Amino acid sequence: MEELKVLPLWFWIVLIPILIAQSTWLFIDARKRDSMPWLWGLWGLIQTPMPLLFYFIFVRSGWFSRSPSKKKRE
Repeated sequence: MEELKVLPLWFWIVLIPILIAQSTWLFIDARKRDSMPWLWGLWGLIQTPMPLLFYFIFVRSGWFSRSPSKKKRE
């Protein structure tokens, strides 16, 4: 808990909008792609930047697909 007391107020003021924006974008984009939007949205709300990195690796790149037939059509 001592580490949290050391962080300045401006850090928290900047961090909160970043987390909300990241979470919102992840949720909306995952919903468009039918890729577990609640998981990505909640994970994006609690930490940064790992959810974005994993989202781009697994969902946007095509490694994760809920239906294998979509990959065959491309």
